[in-house]
Amino acid sequence: MKIKTTRRMMMLLALALIISIVGVACNSKTDNANAGNGGSKASETPELSLGLLPSIDAIPFIIAHEQGFDQKHGVNLNIQTFKSAKDRDVAFQAGKIDGLSADLVAISIYNEAGLDVKITSTTFGEFDLLTGNNGIQEVKDLKGKTVILSKNTSTQYTVAMMLKQAGLTEKDINITEVPQIPTRLELLKNNKADAAILPEPFVTMGKASDLRVLSSTKQAQVNPFVLAFPQSVIDAKPEAIRAMYRAYDDAVEYMQSHDQKDYIDLVIKEVGYPETLKDQIEVPAYIPANQVDVKEVESAFAWAREQGLLTKDITPEEVISDVQFKK
Repeated sequence: MKIKTTRRMMMLLALALIISIVGVACNSKTDNANAGNGGSKASETPELSLGLLPSIDAIPFIIAHEQGFDQKHGVNLNIQTFKSAKDRDVAFQAGKIDGLSADLVAISIYNEAGLDVKITSTTFGEFDLLTGNNGIQEVKDLKGKTVILSKNTSTQYTVAMMLKQAGLTEKDINITEVPQIPTRLELLKNNKADAAILPEPFVTMGKASDLRVLSSTKQAQVNPFVLAFPQSVIDAKPEAIRAMYRAYDDAVEYMQSHDQKDYIDLVIKEVGYPETLKDQIEVPAYIPANQVDVKEVESAFAWAREQGLLTKDITPEEVISDVQFKK
């Protein structure tokens, strides 16, 4: 009996030793795996989700991610593109995205609604005012004419600024509201209106159909395009936001140093240009990210107050963040 008991004890001790050795080996493998992946989950690359529209101001962010510049600077850009500003806003209000490409009129509306949304930089967007009416050669010729736009948005604000520079007001034109951008282009091509305000790729598509540009945000020196984040995200992810801008600047440098053919297919895919217009696409001369001009905010907010969109006494300084750029 003693011999059997002794053997049983030895077998139990051996089994315990084996389990101990296997356990140590497994733990070692797990530690090595964690080390190979940059450590524990806590040390993984932080993610920053962006809600963008398929427009030219999204391109540097997309290239930053496609070329791995975001990972290089310590952030993973989760880019979500939306077909309309309405869909983007729904996702934003549901907390599904951290930041979004927006405009100054939208910023006034967000803050009027009590959302503490801050501008972290401008973006490189553009609206063009197109016409197919040969009797209209300048913006001032729009007096008494029909212009298609989307009311209470940056498109209406942009048209208002163009009219102001031509000595006209919104009361001098007949506004037809058409939120759907493709519909605006089709109506203009079919002579159902005298002019329409459009973004890319619809500007290039319009010019291919013999429509002419009367003015643009660039020509009128109006820039309502911004990137924005809720203050809560800025407080929680300041380093990720700064890393995003370093990646953005790398993307701009990449486009400046590479031929357009190296990335034009990505532009076509993300912005939605027809493949047939590949040779007619003019990619903007992007510049490094920078903060919005206070005067731009003042102008847009003044217009928003005139339209009854903004009633609160909100100053530009209250909606401009210095997480990356000083005011």
